[in-house]
Amino acid sequence: MTESQAEVDETREFEFVLQFDAGADSLMDVFRQYESLSAWSSAIFVGDDHMWRLDHAKGTPEALRAFDEVFLDEDRCNECFDVASCETTRTYHMLDHGETSRTVYTLRREISGCQSLPSFLHRHVREGTIFESRRTGDEYRWRVLYPGPNPIGEVYDKIESSLRDGVTLSVSHITSAGNWKATERVAANFSPQQWRVLKAAVTHGYYERPREVSVKDLASILDEPRSTVQYQLRTAEDRIVSQFIEETL
Repeated sequence: MTESQAEVDETREFEFVLQFDAGADSLMDVFRQYESLSAWSSAIFVGDDHMWRLDHAKGTPEALRAFDEVFLDEDRCNECFDVASCETTRTYHMLDHGETSRTVYTLRREISGCQSLPSFLHRHVREGTIFESRRTGDEYRWRVLYPGPNPIGEVYDKIESSLRDGVTLSVSHITSAGNWKATERVAANFSPQQWRVLKAAVTHGYYERPREVSVKDLASILDEPRSTVQYQLRTAEDRIVSQFIEETL
């Protein structure tokens, strides 16, 4: 086995989940308020003192207006888990402004004592780390892939000890390292209505075997016509299957 092969064999993947209490973060409060709202990253780059990223948000027009008001406010930090306010430089550029979607470029200067999770991991794990992120509800999920033998427990302890009040951290090991950004590619094709129906279907056991709810039950839960719920489910499922086939076959 060559040295490069050994390094690949040591690559590990983890998911860090930052969970925010109500009132702990104004941006996460927007996600908590609007069930239709979600945001995910398609690119994150981290250096010693800067972070660059592209974020995509989807939701109803009302949810996105609330998102814009908070996310694009250069007087607050969207990434800090250690302090409530942060005196650092942030620049945002709206690259796409659709009725139910946004694409935002961020350039942020990282400083000690006011850190994003990617910056913190970069400082402790160093080169080779890759990130994905997703925000929904009260959770900010980070999927992390990095090479080398760095013990994840030590990094977890350092992050946890830095958390401000109202923020908690959990971490899990993801056994499969494939299909990075596959979820985001599929997500980009969904409308807020489809996300709402899919989330309800998963939450209430529609995809369990045996099924715990029917389409009629979901329609009642969502207070929508049965035909509308059935159409949204079928359309979303068709897109998931089509995307899977396109990416894997």
